[in-house]
Amino acid sequence: MIQFYAPDIASDPVLPETDSQHCVKVLRMREGDEVQVIDGKGGVYECRLVDAHPKHALLQVISRREQPLPWSQQITVAVAPTKMMDRMEWLVEKLTEVGFNRFVPLLCRYSERKDIKDERLRKIATSAMKQSLKAVLPDIQPMTPISTFIKECRAEQKFVAYCDPAIPRRLLTDLYRPGVDTAILIGPEGDFSQSEIQTAIDAGFQPVSLGDNRLRTETAALYACSAFHILDDSLGSQV
Repeated sequence: MIQFYAPDIASDPVLPETDSQHCVKVLRMREGDEVQVIDGKGGVYECRLVDAHPKHALLQVISRREQPLPWSQQITVAVAPTKMMDRMEWLVEKLTEVGFNRFVPLLCRYSERKDIKDERLRKIATSAMKQSLKAVLPDIQPMTPISTFIKECRAEQKFVAYCDPAIPRRLLTDLYRPGVDTAILIGPEGDFSQSEIQTAIDAGFQPVSLGDNRLRTETAALYACSAFHILDDSLGSQV
């Protein structure tokens, strides 16, 4: 199944240029063909192609249905971007496929990267949303100072993962509660500073370890998000 993305389809039933070109030029679809379109807000539209224009394909909406995400809680992954941007692009793609709600790139004391192209990440998330047959686009935030995120985070359960053995931690799998809004902090390649860790703990973040292996930043973030879903399935079925 191929999904197209048109965020304003409810008021303007026209595919954006990129999707129009894919529909008409690549897939060679013609007037009368039926297509499925998502709006990134949970709406799935069954449509008929009315005008097969390669830049602004016009649609007729036949029906609409809601397709909520298959998990109930809000999952926020806040991570300090790596020096190599392609790793963050890979991470956003895989997080979207696995399933999460919000991505917050963090500016930390030891951050290798001080800025980020959040619009590029949104395009990657959009592509991954369509590929994984979801209908809700993750919220991609701009670069945010870690102190700001810690202060504003309202998740019911909050975790901070780090490598420093001087500050005690427990395994994430021992602390996680299924089905509640969750946020996790993942530090830069040089780890969080001790001051950042303590600030997070003072604000209610639980200090956690992701196991004995030392993971890359992007691997740790994907591991944690995947663990949330696995634990939801296993622990949630016991409730």
